[in-house]
Amino acid sequence: MRGRFITFEGGEGSGKSTHAKALAERLRSFGLSVVLTREPGGSPGAEIIRHILLSGIAKPLGEETEAILFAAARDDHLRHTILPALRAGHWVISDRFVDSTRVYQGALGRVDPRLIRGLERVTVGKAMPELTFLLDVPATVGLARAQHRRGDGEVDRFESESVEFHERLRDAYLALAKAEPKRIVVIDGRAPRNVVAERIWAVVEERLRPQPARVAEAAAP
Repeated sequence: MRGRFITFEGGEGSGKSTHAKALAERLRSFGLSVVLTREPGGSPGAEIIRHILLSGIAKPLGEETEAILFAAARDDHLRHTILPALRAGHWVISDRFVDSTRVYQGALGRVDPRLIRGLERVTVGKAMPELTFLLDVPATVGLARAQHRRGDGEVDRFESESVEFHERLRDAYLALAKAEPKRIVVIDGRAPRNVVAERIWAVVEERLRPQPARVAEAAAP
């Protein structure tokens, strides 16, 4: 039995990590097996590339090189974490996936769409998520949240970009959601945390119909 694949997307401070974790915990309360992961990262090789990307070391090499590094990390992530989990029947929830590359390097970085599509075809193929949540917040709200979360820590490669960059990022994500409404569901991330969580859960129930493990086992022939 193949598992279910859900991803969370959005700008900095949109609440992706918080709600990915909350959804994983809720599914586990049903007795379901859930793999909670992230990008860039999620596997040993990908975590090494994550450090290179978020430290800003690769930035001087250009957007095309960054896109290729993200693709390399995603390939390792898929082969060692996502695909084995799905084949084993687990639910997989990833904080960021292919849409981040489409937006950050594609729409904003202006990397040739043919390169983006080619990298996606080679690394992802048909392993696309069944459901993607886009947590939408204004850029100023997201950046303020990110700063509060970071405290005195250093900003990463993308948090250091301008407000204008993050405003364009939000617009690019919303355009992507408009183009793929069957997969991408936009959730207003400004609502209280419990409200956002319930809205996410309502969509998961409607579209993927998770069943408690004991019910699923009893129904099995």
